[in-house]
Amino acid sequence: MNLYIIRHAIAEEESKSGEDSDRKLTEKGSKKMRQIAKGLRALGVDFDLILSSPYARAKETAEILGEVFKIKKKISYTDNLIPLGDPDLLIAEINEKFTVDSLALVGHEPYLTTLVSLLVGQTSPVDMALKKGGVCLLSTEDLRHTRRATLEWLLTPGVLVEIGNK
Repeated sequence: MNLYIIRHAIAEEESKSGEDSDRKLTEKGSKKMRQIAKGLRALGVDFDLILSSPYARAKETAEILGEVFKIKKKISYTDNLIPLGDPDLLIAEINEKFTVDSLALVGHEPYLTTLVSLLVGQTSPVDMALKKGGVCLLSTEDLRHTRRATLEWLLTPGVLVEIGNK
């Protein structure tokens, strides 16, 4: 299985409601995410499903990916991807509910780096920076019996935008 770990794009510093979960993407964040998604398509990336945090900024990021990849009907949301979510519960949910070859996970930092560490580093944290709009590809044979994954690549938003603009 390919797991594309995607951090939400640039968001408002504060929402009108004052709730962190309501922070939306900025206009710049939305535009940049479209370019990032086009860069992923240019690289031959494809998703069977997008699983996203329900927070506004992650949801909007997932919707942009769904539009660019023409899979808007294949977006699901889970509280196991919110900033204070539990990676073990996310892995259990993936194993229980989804049988796919390629899954995009859209969420937040530092949660996503914790997830990558759990899958790649096992007992030691992985020292990496996943910028807003950044994408990390992990590959794994099996999340059911072993939680081992290989870090295939980590791309910054700038690199993906450049690829998407070619």
